[in-house]
This record gives sequence, structure tokens and C-alpha cells, in this order.
Amino acid sequence: MTLASHLGGDGPPLLLFNGGLMTWGAWEPVAAPLRQRFTVLRFDFRGQLTSPADDDHPLPADLAGHAADAAALLSEVGWDDRPVHLVGTSFGAEVAIELAATRLGPNRRLARSLSLVTAADRSTPGFDAQSAEMHRLVADVLAGGDRGPFHEAVVERVYSAAWREANAVTLAARRTAMNQVPPTWFAGADALVSAVEGFDLRPRLGEIDCPVLVVAAADDRVFGTEPSEALATALGGRLVVHPTSGHALVAEEPAWLAGVLLDFLDGLPAEP
Repeated sequence: MTLASHLGGDGPPLLLFNGGLMTWGAWEPVAAPLRQRFTVLRFDFRGQLTSPADDDHPLPADLAGHAADAAALLSEVGWDDRPVHLVGTSFGAEVAIELAATRLGPNRRLARSLSLVTAADRSTPGFDAQSAEMHRLVADVLAGGDRGPFHEAVVERVYSAAWREANAVTLAARRTAMNQVPPTWFAGADALVSAVEGFDLRPRLGEIDCPVLVVAAADDRVFGTEPSEALATALGGRLVVHPTSGHALVAEEPAWLAGVLLDFLDGLPAEP
């Protein structure tokens, strides 16, 4: 199955991995400055808005399945044997770790670098409790219930209080637009949540051998900052923490995030 994707820019290849409830267009405020120096590939995971699953291509059950989809996309665009900068947020960061670990080898390195935004090295009881609540809310929607509780739970969980207050009008419009979202999107979101329940990537971290940037958000109520600190320590990476943002750092502070990414990428040594 070909994943819905968008390719643009000029320069070394860079792949952006969505968060679980994103679609590739949400990266645009970050992708625009990146395209000035890199060829940027964005895509929707199978089960997301523009890459719906079907009977012939069911949703992957785990992170490895989504990483295999991403690897197939890289092959389609001719990047399967090129070192690629991998940048992922939340769910996408976990898939990026899986892909980097799977595809690295002594004679072939896929990951030129790895940037992990509001990510974690493993699941926690608190995260799994959030997942259980998400399943309940999705089940209500798929049974024909009000979509408001789902929207409100996501907004409260992923955005900082200050951002929610400053963007109340935008969020109200999104709440109204939620009524137009197809049921397949909710089913896909439910499956993406299932793919990360109980995940533990710590055994994979030792297989990653590339420069690493970890970006955390001080008000992240999905993972918190401790898992980001653990990732940075385990991978020998640079850790940068935004002082006020919630989990949805890509949406809350895109210009700041783009600057942090470019500073990291521009500081990498030249390829041999």
C-alpha cells in the first residue's frame, strides 16, 4: 500500500513522522523552513486521515509494522539506500526509533540523524490509563455518540492551558469540524493507540548509532519530561526543553521547534 505523502524542498533527505492524531499537513509551519535546506518528505501513517486502511492492507498491530510501512515509502521515493534525517513527534518518534534501530547495520546506515520530539522510551501506567480512556471515547463515537468528549479530552491532554486560552476560537472551530471527520479516522486513531500500548523501546536503543536530538516540553501531560531525559541519556543525545509548551509542541511552537531542529542539523559533521 502506498502511503499518502508530500515531497518538497531541496537538499539532503529528511523524513517527518506524524503524531498519532496528526495528518501530514500539520507539519507545514515546521516543514516550510526545513525545505529551504532539505528535501522534506511528509506522510500519513496507515489509519490516519489520508492513508486509510482497507481489507487488503489492514492496520499494523505494532510499531514495527508502521516502521515497515515507512521503509516501503522510502523505497518508493528512492531513499532506501540513502542516509536520511529522521524527525518524529510522539507516536511518530517511537516509529522513528524502531525504523532507525531496524535498518541500521555495519555496512548500511539509514538514519543520518534522529530527532525525537515529545517522545518516550517506554509506556507507563499513566500513559496506558490514558489509552484506555481514549478507547472508551472512540467506542462512544463509533456507536453514534457525541464527538465532543473525545475532542475535549484530546485538547486538554495535548495542549498547554495558556495555548488553549489563547486559541479558544480556533479550538471551537475544530470542535465543530470534528462532526465532519469520517468514522474511519476514529477507527484508525484507535488502532494507532493500540500499537503503542505497553511499548518498550529500551532494548532497541543500543542498536542506534547516529547523532540524536531529543526535544521535550515542560507541560507535556502525555509522557512528561523524564522519558525524554532517559532517551537523551541512553542515546548520548542533546536534550532541549521548551519551558511552557504542552505535548503538541509541533502545533504550539512550530517556529521555535524549526529553529532547534535546524541548529542541530546544521551542526552535524559533513558526511564522509
